[in-house]
Amino acid sequence: YRTNSRSVVATVEEIKEDLRILSALGFELIRTYNTQQFDEVRRLLIAIDELKQEDPNFSMYVMLGVWIDCEGAFTDAPDHTVEDVEANGREIAAAVAFAQAYPETIKIIAVGNEAMVHWAATYFVRPGVILKWVNYLQNLKKEGKLAENLWITSSDNFASWGGGGDEYHVEDLNKLIKAVDFISMHT
Repeated sequence: YRTNSRSVVATVEEIKEDLRILSALGFELIRTYNTQQFDEVRRLLIAIDELKQEDPNFSMYVMLGVWIDCEGAFTDAPDHTVEDVEANGREIAAAVAFAQAYPETIKIIAVGNEAMVHWAATYFVRPGVILKWVNYLQNLKKEGKLAENLWITSSDNFASWGGGGDEYHVEDLNKLIKAVDFISMHT
């Protein structure tokens, strides 16, 4: 970002400048948090693609985050028992489209960012919601609609992955642990 607001998205050229700096420092993986709220992900993917065309040795990959919310997220009455199916569906659809368009760049899709941890009181969902979307993406891999070497995970707090209290220890979490390709845990 070049300003103090996420709504002012860096240009492709500005992102390329940042990527060159990160690459010079030895970084080869960028993590994002959503697919469509602003235009940064699309621009990031264009920038990486252009840099790879300019220099075939340029190496940068993406861990594509998919923002997942409950119904009524960021309001006074979030309903943690139900997901925002429409918004979450748009996020997943965009992630699939990006992964299909940039299979050599997007190596990981992370369904949710701290989306299951209960201190995310304005938006968290139950593990079953994340499991649903992880299974959906895993099925697309099996059907050949996503690259088979694309890793699917969820990025969440250690508590959400079973390190917290009994409220986190649910059967859907056990299923989710088995469904992801690896656990992306915030500690």
